Amino acid sequence: MRYIEFDGARPFDLVLLGRVAVDFNPVDYFQPLEECTTFKKYVGGSPANIAVGAARHGLKVGFFARVSDDQLGNFVVRFFEKEGIDTSRIRRCEHGEKIGLTFTEILSRDESSILMYRDRIADLQLAPGDIDEGYIKNAKALLISGTSLAASPSREAALKAVMLAKRCGTRVVFDIDYRPYNWTCPDEVSVYYAAVARDADIIMGSREEFDLMERLVEPGRDDLASARAWQALGAKIVIIKHGKEGSTAYTRDGRRYTVRPFPVEALKSFGGGDGYGAGFLYGLFSGWDMYDCLEFGCAEASMLVAAHSCSAEMPTADKVRAFIRESKAKYGETVCCDRGEAQ
Repeated sequence: MRYIEFDGARPFDLVLLGRVAVDFNPVDYFQPLEECTTFKKYVGGSPANIAVGAARHGLKVGFFARVSDDQLGNFVVRFFEKEGIDTSRIRRCEHGEKIGLTFTEILSRDESSILMYRDRIADLQLAPGDIDEGYIKNAKALLISGTSLAASPSREAALKAVMLAKRCGTRVVFDIDYRPYNWTCPDEVSVYYAAVARDADIIMGSREEFDLMERLVEPGRDDLASARAWQALGAKIVIIKHGKEGSTAYTRDGRRYTVRPFPVEALKSFGGGDGYGAGFLYGLFSGWDMYDCLEFGCAEASMLVAAHSCSAEMPTADKVRAFIRESKAKYGETVCCDRGEAQ
């Protein structure tokens, strides 16, 4: 069945809104961050990574963001332009705010952490006046990243974008993407996450992120209860992730589909969710069966945790297909997914 309908006449497949940062990943990894001396610079931020992944799959992508008015802002914009991402709605900060810096610590193949610098940060300066209905109306879907809701004026810009999307029939994808930075308390997280989720057509997040979102709504839900509750409010697809244990997509026809990570020798424990999002949405825009959408996203996630960067090593669709073929030849046909079953 068609899990969700998109307006095929619109020129953009996906417009994203949220965090754009610069990542510094250590080249001399497998030791504490304080011991590292050499880093490689990449464009980062979950929605930015998803945008690059979607563009490399051939989707037409646009972006609402604020970046710093300096060399690092130039770095982000030029990288996006090289990837074919429309940057006409990426604006420069006007009062000296700087782009977010993320230093990653890769202690082992199983243990990584992230150190973010996010005071007076550029991406949270996105304002309601930066959001125009015409751009949203030209997109099949709008992706809202949860970090955009952490502070004003970005949260008002995100809420405006969702309201305009609902008015003009643009599908809303909510990638919960919780980061503790910039939030003041858990109740604040729940208020704004739930406000967007109520209008979302697709919701993606970990079990922990759903728990944060639901703490003022109905705490203590299990996965099935969460999916049914948000679907009762209009969500077509709800995806709940459990890290290495896999994830499950709940669809509006009352079925659920479970995926597990493809076996890889991981280099780091972050970035997989961004590959998952890019691959899954590509399959969805292509009209694939849910099994194939999830398998593709799961494969891309596994490829990303085995790579040094996120954005720079987002694979093409052909590379993901080759990875799936090789994995199935080595591990068996059902290495990743279980067929859908009734909820």
